[in-house]
Amino acid sequence: MGPSDDVLTSIEICAGAGGQAIGLHEAGFKHLALVEIDPHAAETLRINIGSLKEWSWEKEYCDVISGDVNNFSPIPVDEGRKSDLQKVQRYLGKPLARGDLDLLAGGVPCPPFSHAGKQLGKDDERDLFPRILELTDELLPKAVMIENVRGIKDVKFEEYRTYIKARLEGGWATHPATGIEQDFDGLGYEVCEWEVLEASDFGVPQLRPRAVLVAIREDVLGDIKFVWPTATGSPRSVFRALEQSMDLRFAPYLAMSGDVARLAEKRLGRWKEQAQKAESRKDFGVAPTLVGGSKKHGGADLGPSRAKAAWALLGVSGVGVANSHDESVKKASQDRDLFRESGPMLTVEQAAIIQGFPDNWKFSGGKTAQYRQVGNAFPPPVAAAVGKAIADVLRAARERDRPKADAQGSLPGQVSSALADGADNRESARV
Repeated sequence: MGPSDDVLTSIEICAGAGGQAIGLHEAGFKHLALVEIDPHAAETLRINIGSLKEWSWEKEYCDVISGDVNNFSPIPVDEGRKSDLQKVQRYLGKPLARGDLDLLAGGVPCPPFSHAGKQLGKDDERDLFPRILELTDELLPKAVMIENVRGIKDVKFEEYRTYIKARLEGGWATHPATGIEQDFDGLGYEVCEWEVLEASDFGVPQLRPRAVLVAIREDVLGDIKFVWPTATGSPRSVFRALEQSMDLRFAPYLAMSGDVARLAEKRLGRWKEQAQKAESRKDFGVAPTLVGGSKKHGGADLGPSRAKAAWALLGVSGVGVANSHDESVKKASQDRDLFRESGPMLTVEQAAIIQGFPDNWKFSGGKTAQYRQVGNAFPPPVAAAVGKAIADVLRAARERDRPKADAQGSLPGQVSSALADGADNRESARV
């Protein structure tokens, strides 16, 4: 198979368990590489790409790379450095080259900018903005998409945001390493600003604001306007999102006789009453932000005290994560998982519903590793909305530039002056 004008290619770094990758896939992008340092998350990507029919293109052409993105090498450099991409030649018929890629995306680590952390920004060793800027320079993709927590929009990070923008489109900024202000040449992009998108506006039953930066190469954007996605409808409540899965979890115990069945009926009824009641609140009964945590902290739970209190109003206990439906029945752990006075705990599968993952997406590793993958993810519906907006621009640019390509195959004298002028104008804007 060779390259097709209908295919939009992407590479994603810090891919996690695939939240952003799923959304971009839905938006029409085909992934050439997904790079993730966590081995459990990388295995999650491999399992789903290898087993789901809708990911058959990626099964053939996408490399899932488990390793540090700082060591990721997408393009070969002479004989001294080979590309980490093994499958791309099957599609392109050659190694990936600068300018071939449509989209470089990444949900770079959020702790450097999170309100829940120390907000060290550029001084945090986990800050990977410099790396995604290096990869942008190396790959020169048509578009770049970077996701982070809304904390990066805080006033204290204005200077750093200015630097990122200057690196992409040029201009004066203070270099974070030297503290010296300088005039950057830029990489030929137009930055479409940082936009904070609320996940609940896109059908995700969770309050999860995320800052997204989109930059598009100037020669691609031209006279086309990038339009940020808008809310897709009314927020979806936790009750509507989890009602079916809660019914399934309680069903085995409701089918039993005696005290177990009566307790199950009581606890399920109480959860439904509280979750339904929450729909009348001003937040429409959506969940607080899921917190994935890190390996430096203990077992998984649903967040700090304030988050646990919000979950309690939804009839859910936030002190931990329940065993899966099958495991709970097998281990007879219903008293811990379902029958607490404070309400049932969520399973990993239910947390994934709250995050917007599709039902058929499976997670690798133990329960805590799986929950962290879910809790740290970018909600797929939000990624899909932004991805579709980017894809609209890229497809419109292809359509706009198509006459130029057709004209190159024409005989002398067959190209109209207006078409020739348009081609000249586009060529003068090319990076």
